[in-house]
Amino acid sequence: MFSLSDIPTSPSALFAAYASFSASMMLIRSMANDVVPHDLRAYLTQALRSLFTPLSSDLTILIDENCGMTRNQVFDAAEIYLRTKISPSTDRLRVSQTQRQKSLTSSIDKGEEVTDTFQNIRIKWRFACTEPDKTTRARETRFFEVTFKKKFKDVVMESYLPYVLVRANAIRQEEKVVKLYNRDCPSYNDDDDGGMWGSVNLEHPATFETLAMEPELKKEIIEDLDRFVRRREFYKKVGKAWKRGYLLYGPPGTGKSSLIAAMANYLKFDIYDLELTSIYSNSDLRRVLLSTTNRSILVIEDIDCSLEMQNRQDDDQFDGSNSRLTLSGLLNFIDGLWSSCGDERVIVFTTNHKDRLDQALLRPGRMDKHINMSYCTSNGFKILTSNYLGVRGKEHNLCGEIESLVDSMEVTPAEIAEELMKSDDADIALQGLVNFLKRKKIEISEKKKADESTKSEVEEIATEPQNPNAKKQKIDDGNVQRSVRNIGRRIVRGRGRSFRRNGL
Repeated sequence: MFSLSDIPTSPSALFAAYASFSASMMLIRSMANDVVPHDLRAYLTQALRSLFTPLSSDLTILIDENCGMTRNQVFDAAEIYLRTKISPSTDRLRVSQTQRQKSLTSSIDKGEEVTDTFQNIRIKWRFACTEPDKTTRARETRFFEVTFKKKFKDVVMESYLPYVLVRANAIRQEEKVVKLYNRDCPSYNDDDDGGMWGSVNLEHPATFETLAMEPELKKEIIEDLDRFVRRREFYKKVGKAWKRGYLLYGPPGTGKSSLIAAMANYLKFDIYDLELTSIYSNSDLRRVLLSTTNRSILVIEDIDCSLEMQNRQDDDQFDGSNSRLTLSGLLNFIDGLWSSCGDERVIVFTTNHKDRLDQALLRPGRMDKHINMSYCTSNGFKILTSNYLGVRGKEHNLCGEIESLVDSMEVTPAEIAEELMKSDDADIALQGLVNFLKRKKIEISEKKKADESTKSEVEEIATEPQNPNAKKQKIDDGNVQRSVRNIGRRIVRGRGRSFRRNGL
């Protein structure tokens, strides 16, 4: 046993004892390096270190900006999600606004922290960056540190982070600016990839509330769209491509383009305006359509004029039909094997003459829903007067007369809208509309009588047995009569212009 008297007290004795101890430790270390394996030494070192390190109950996970060469979707979602969690206690924010954005965007700066709560779990986010290193040419890396109690690891990984992804996607849709794509359009958006489609922002303000359409039909279209977008699993279960085809048919000026814009604004889907006249072959059509994105509306306007709808038997007999655009090629992409290349697609066809379309196009699976864009009705007129003049219902004494005229004749919403735009004064605009409708009604009546007269004359000439000279004389007399009627119509139109100049 050592006693206090054995401890050296003089400096020289202390130095000698220290030297002897150091030499002994160096000898022991040298022997340990020679005898004890490296792996065992590392294990013992770690075990000793853990004895003197206090245990932490927190776990921190890192979310890097990139996964190799691709973007990390969790990082992008966190950037969007954390904008909604910025508190008044945050010291530093980054604020930006691009040309496409309608409002300012705020995000946390480097080193700032944001606290979130999920199922009573406190979760702390910290935005961190590594500085670029000029010597090694290492670039700046950005990442999020997410810290929480270790016991909640499963909840955070399996429930919280997926929730962040879903919520961020919803925010993207709320803030999305709908684009209009066209192959001949130059791109004015910073995020376009310079492919075969150029785009501009869709500034068309049409909504279902502003459409001059029967309320029942609008409700039916909205319900059909809602049912389509929420049935992903249903389409997968029944083995159908997740797409929906619409045919909009009716006279020009009945609002087909406005309905397409309203559908895009409602769904937040981009529009791809495809002109079939610019497509030269079936293979070209496939390449163009495969370049469109999911959650989009593909529009083919005037389908009866855009493509010479050759008979399908002729297509089959034509050798090398892939070198030209055919009806069969279009049908194959709409409803064949190629139709499954893409999800959540809406295809809209428009035509002024439904009867000219091949029946193969009209069947369900290609044009699933046919929407008749008819002439304006009294309900459509009420919506137009509310949109253009702020007049609702029968607030004006001329509304009743106009509604009666609109329901008794064929007039398009575009014609009524043009008259309503001529003055900001409701009295002047509505009186002008009354005069327009009366003139149009007279012209329609005159045209109808002329057409019926011409039809009866033709039928009489075709059925009445006559010698060739008498038949020729009858035809000449009919031509004279038609010339007289044409002169009469010119006089009527001249009077109409006189009425307009006089304010009638």
